[in-house]
Amino acid sequence: MRLVFIGTGDIGVPTLNALLKESAHTLAGVVTQPDKPAGRKQELLSSPIKQIAQQHGVSVYQPVKIRAPGAIDPIREWQPDVIVVMAYGQILSRELLGLPHVACLNLHASLLPRHRGAAPIQAAILAGDRETGITVMFMDEGLDTGDILLKKTLPIRRRETGGSLHDRLALLAPDALRKALTLLENSAAPRIPQDNALATYAKKLERDDGKIDWSHSAENIDRKIRAFNPWPAAFTFLPAREEQSLKLKIFSTIRMRRHCGKPGEILRADKHGLLIAACAEALLLRDVQLEGKKRMSAGEFLRGFPVAVGTVLQ
Repeated sequence: MRLVFIGTGDIGVPTLNALLKESAHTLAGVVTQPDKPAGRKQELLSSPIKQIAQQHGVSVYQPVKIRAPGAIDPIREWQPDVIVVMAYGQILSRELLGLPHVACLNLHASLLPRHRGAAPIQAAILAGDRETGITVMFMDEGLDTGDILLKKTLPIRRRETGGSLHDRLALLAPDALRKALTLLENSAAPRIPQDNALATYAKKLERDDGKIDWSHSAENIDRKIRAFNPWPAAFTFLPAREEQSLKLKIFSTIRMRRHCGKPGEILRADKHGLLIAACAEALLLRDVQLEGKKRMSAGEFLRGFPVAVGTVLQ
């Protein structure tokens, strides 16, 4: 079958690499987001999907808006049997969804209908889910509402972070797609409607979503810190001189059940880290980053930025 891959994010890289090695199918082209300015110099940076496609001599198309009039004409010229979408970043039009001869498939990083939307990986950790996975579904015009073709499950580890789960799901996706394509070729692909009553929604994350409320339970704060590691990163504010406050990102903690204090109160500050009260427990901050500085252990941070016990984080 002739395939077109549509994607932008790193999570789609293993799937694209697998398609490039696939002898049973032909990768006719790749669609990805336009190059975007990045870094201090704001130099244009290509998506990892574009970089890999170009390395293998595959045609790349980068529409600014894929729903604009005439935007899908180059894709039509590729005459795809199947379109595969993973972490693209734009909503596809009805016209594009109906373009492939066989199917338009989406690889979604959750066990649908749980965690539809833009941030399913973080949502699974935030919710305390014990497992997640990759769902291959037939795309429709709704937000991750299409019929399910198959699912591949993955257990969530006890200290899982958003970054580690992202990478593990990325490696799970190629096998899920391979099995889905085989089922399509053999006209044996099921179409299982989603139960909308079981649906949850994972909205797109913004930087401010990482702000910690120390009145929440230590368990919920720990989940947030792990889910938002490495992005958008959970954070709090340290009181500083001249009534200013400094943003402190937090990347790892240890729950300490036998400590308590006012929410956000610093109970201990030493080489082992910063012990912060949270509801009826406390969290020992281990890996932090002060705004404008590099990421480091909390012990290293305290050597350069002493913090008084009894200080309450904002």
